[in-house]
Amino acid sequence: MPFTTTQFPGLLLFEPVIHKDDRGYFFESYNEQIFRQQGINTPFVQDNQSFSCYGVVRGLHYQLEPHGQAKLIRVLQGKILDVVLDLRKGSPTYGRHMSAELSADNKRQFFIPRGFAHGFSVLSETAEISYKCDGFYNKASEGGIRYDDPALGIDWQIPAAKALVSPKDMELPVFAGCRNNFEFNR
Repeated sequence: MPFTTTQFPGLLLFEPVIHKDDRGYFFESYNEQIFRQQGINTPFVQDNQSFSCYGVVRGLHYQLEPHGQAKLIRVLQGKILDVVLDLRKGSPTYGRHMSAELSADNKRQFFIPRGFAHGFSVLSETAEISYKCDGFYNKASEGGIRYDDPALGIDWQIPAAKALVSPKDMELPVFAGCRNNFEFNR
C-alpha cells in the first residue's frame, strides 16, 4: 500500500506510485478508490494552494467543530516541513506533534484527519503547496496555537532570526490556552 501509518491514530503519510521514464513521470496524486481501501472515506470539497518563500512559518491552524477539516497536503514546488499537533482529547497522542518533510521531489503527502492543528515551514527558496479539505472555511471557527510555544518544543528547522510569521499568527495563544472542542473517536 502507498500509505505509511504513524503513531498518531488516523494520521497517514501517502506515497504515490510514480511511473518514470525518459519523458518524465506520471502519478495519481489522489484516487478515491485507493483512499477508501485504506478506510479514508473523506469527501473533499475544497482545494487550496499557497506560495511562500524560505523561512515562512504558517500555523498552527485549525477549525473548531462542527467546522473541522481533514486535509490532504502536498507540495507542488520546493520543500516544507509539515507539522501537526493532536488536539483530540482522549487520544493516546493528545498534545503531541509530528513533522514530515514534504517536497516536490519526494511527492509524499500528509493525510491529516479532523482534530489536528496544522502548520508548515518553508525549507527551500520558495514552495508551492496544494491541499484538499473536507470542509469549507468558517471564520467563526478559526483556531490556532502559537508556532513557538515552548511547551511544544517544535523544531521548525528555520533559525529563529529567519522565521517569517504573520502578525496574526504571532498573536495566537499557546497550547495550554487554546480553544479546543475535539474528542478522540476510536
